[in-house]
Amino acid sequence: MDYISTRGKVEKCGFIDAFLMGLANDGGLVIPSEIPVISEQKLKEWESLSYQDLMLEIFSYFTNDEIPYEDLRKLIYDSYSTFRDENVTPLKPINDSLYVLELFHGPTFAFKDVALQFMGNLYSYVATKRNEIINILGATSGDTGAAAIQGVRGKEGIRICILHPHQKVSKVQELQMTTVQDENVLNLSVKGNFDDCQQFIKELFADVDFKHKYHLRAINSINFVRILAQTVYYFYAYFQISKTKPVGKVNFSVPTGNFGNIFSGYLAKQMGLPVGKLILATNENNILERFVKEGVYMPGEFHSTYSPSMDIQIASNFERYLYYLTGKNSEKVASLMNQFRSEGKIEIAGEELLKVQADFESKGVQGKDCLQVIEKYYKQYSYLFDPHTACGVSAYEACSGDDEVCVVFATAHPAKFNESIELVHIEQTFPLEIQGLFDKTQYQTVVDNEKQQLVKQLETFFA
Repeated sequence: MDYISTRGKVEKCGFIDAFLMGLANDGGLVIPSEIPVISEQKLKEWESLSYQDLMLEIFSYFTNDEIPYEDLRKLIYDSYSTFRDENVTPLKPINDSLYVLELFHGPTFAFKDVALQFMGNLYSYVATKRNEIINILGATSGDTGAAAIQGVRGKEGIRICILHPHQKVSKVQELQMTTVQDENVLNLSVKGNFDDCQQFIKELFADVDFKHKYHLRAINSINFVRILAQTVYYFYAYFQISKTKPVGKVNFSVPTGNFGNIFSGYLAKQMGLPVGKLILATNENNILERFVKEGVYMPGEFHSTYSPSMDIQIASNFERYLYYLTGKNSEKVASLMNQFRSEGKIEIAGEELLKVQADFESKGVQGKDCLQVIEKYYKQYSYLFDPHTACGVSAYEACSGDDEVCVVFATAHPAKFNESIELVHIEQTFPLEIQGLFDKTQYQTVVDNEKQQLVKQLETFFA
């Protein structure tokens, strides 16, 4: 298995080099040269596997044996030993057609833990094996930062800097990042929004000299290993249903901001998993919904919402999908991304738009609808959703048929977003790990939305 760039200007490389590269050196995103297709027989064999062994099977198609089997197995089992549920991502039935896949049983109570606990261990493994310095740089709309920090805090040979938008994440999200005192952790609170933070990251990784000088590595979903790790729970959710009742295809409704989590589903479908509809749930920042419905990809006015982790206008992983949409035409992808950079818009039509609409359905959920879903399901089923998951449930109601089975991803524990839960007059009990955050000292540096100031902080920290 070779790895290439969506823009076609990077030499093929192996799994570990692709992992370390993060953003491709030509500004594109790293992808496998081919997507392996899993046979129906193999899928049947995988049905009874534990989460960890299923991940081991899937990753074996992508690692090129660069990591010895026993080493990979230990990395995976160590990564999920920190989760509060032995099934890692347990599946909960809500009614005959709706299941919820709980992705929040990791250390920071959010789905990002599923990939980032593994990636943190993998970075540590590679740093030791290659005797390399690992400086991780990432941006977060709330959950990635805490999960990434928990994945690498205190680990020898690794430093991590996370950018988050100042006062635009929930209080719990902020505390999970900024109450970590380890010397290898730097939190920068940027006076801007997530797209500003993300743009800084992309520019710094695109500066190849700067990237190599400071040994920068990516933890965001621009790193393909994070996409691959998230693919595992699509397979796992499907198998939990297929073991209990006859099922053909299963729909997935995914709260989406950066297009990474749902692109993992697209990858699973291309690998042969019987996925029905991939339902893309957004909030008022609905650039992706407009793309699916109208073929227009263009940032609009930024909105602060009840679901802040999806308050994203420019989706990092969108370029990966463009590569497949254009028939793996890297020159066209590069042209479209250059057009987006200069004009701020990409438009598609005709057969390409029809293909998008065959690949995805989408719904942008307004704030009042999000809150109504939280209240409705709590009263009817005694199940409490966080606002991101509530957007996924609203999209399920709009897009999944009555006779279709749908899995909604519960991407975070509701305690992380109590500001929204309080609006529907529900009093929840905080887990002890979250309650304890409010008594801790915070460590963060507030910086202006200005690249030169940011670079100065990084040069000092990574020196």
